[in-house]
Amino acid sequence: MNTLHFGDGNLQYDGQGRLRHLLSIEGLRERDLLQILDTTESFLSIAQRTVKKTPTLRGRTLVNLFFENSTRTRSTFELAAKRLSADVLNISASQSSTTKGESLLDTVDNLMAMQVDGFIVRHPEAGAAHLLARHLGERALVVNAGDGQHAHPTQALLDVFTIRRLAGPVEQQVVCILGDVLHSRVARALIHALSILGCPEIRVLGPRTLVPPEFASLGVQVHHDPRAALPGASIVYALRLQRERMESHRLPSLDEFHRRFGLTPERLALAAPG
Repeated sequence: MNTLHFGDGNLQYDGQGRLRHLLSIEGLRERDLLQILDTTESFLSIAQRTVKKTPTLRGRTLVNLFFENSTRTRSTFELAAKRLSADVLNISASQSSTTKGESLLDTVDNLMAMQVDGFIVRHPEAGAAHLLARHLGERALVVNAGDGQHAHPTQALLDVFTIRRLAGPVEQQVVCILGDVLHSRVARALIHALSILGCPEIRVLGPRTLVPPEFASLGVQVHHDPRAALPGASIVYALRLQRERMESHRLPSLDEFHRRFGLTPERLALAAPG
């Protein structure tokens, strides 16, 4: 896999400054992030209809290209595309010719010969979506559905959309992210989204091995004690432990993690009511 520079957010925009690919929250303009969230709001009513269809993507072909196991993410992308009237092709690693030594770009080039319009990509290697977007340019769109420990922009969009609907404006929230922040692409994406939308206070909480002090460079408060991190938090976002990505000896045991950081009713009572 080529060396990539994740900070070049302009890769997501075309020559006219229009959003072309969705690779990471980092690098998005605030107005584009808000437009995505507002457009999502306008589509909510479709799910309540008898016929859950809109012609927005009629005539377009999208490929779900998933090199990591996923049920919920792949299914939701497929369902969303079909409700927008797109044709959808699902390809997993076991179904692709990568098992025979074909590269990711070879696979994509073969699919492009079939007049594909876009790719939703999940891949275990950080930077895979960026590599693909750089290769395709403006020939087809790329949506990053998770690349290694790097980014998961669509999950962050869903999270901030939910916060806005259930708790109110992001700029009025105090958010505490609890758990395995080190290995979580979701946490990184959410931190960037909250920062862009003006969240005044973002806290991260967990053991030192999973919440290192370097995270303070993202503009968050780093905590290792729930008694300091939870008071006043209007949103508590609990991450699962990324055991499939975790190096050994990061935690003494799951029981020890729960004892020190588990979100018990007593600890949750420290947060802001509501």
